[in-house]
Amino acid sequence: MSETYTLYRLIVLYMLDKVDFPLTNTQITNFILEKDYTSYFTIQQTFSELLDSELITAESTHNNTLYRITDAGKQALTFFGNKISDGIKTDIADYFKDNQYELKNETSIVSDYYKTTNGDYAVRCQIKEKERSIIDLTLHVPSKEQAQAVCRNWNVESDNVYALLMDQLVR
Repeated sequence: MSETYTLYRLIVLYMLDKVDFPLTNTQITNFILEKDYTSYFTIQQTFSELLDSELITAESTHNNTLYRITDAGKQALTFFGNKISDGIKTDIADYFKDNQYELKNETSIVSDYYKTTNGDYAVRCQIKEKERSIIDLTLHVPSKEQAQAVCRNWNVESDNVYALLMDQLVR
């Protein structure tokens, strides 16, 4: 049984090592559940164990958690990566090939909000490329509902907002 849990940890590390952007809890979990490798609760426990052992890092927002592999995680993968079967590696490669644009887009367009000391809400909207912010915009709105709406709309309209800003500012 312990070897099975080790395999789940290695799968997560392998997935994170194969991309140059963070993956969300949802993205990794969906892949593992679609392939029937394990249950939802087991994969969430796996994330917790990887975080506790500092093999991955997590950045949480209101709607998801982004994971990255650490140097220690890469080293563990170097030592034990041969325990992942070629079939699983092929499944992962196919998943990335079929979903690369969506996976990258989900993690490159980021928005989150928080309540300020003034009682209003600050909404931080970002477009990232390889961990570098291309745009980092903070808006203040009076209500939580508006903050949530800005986050929702940023995910849909960020390209248009960026193009408009660039058009207006680079004349």
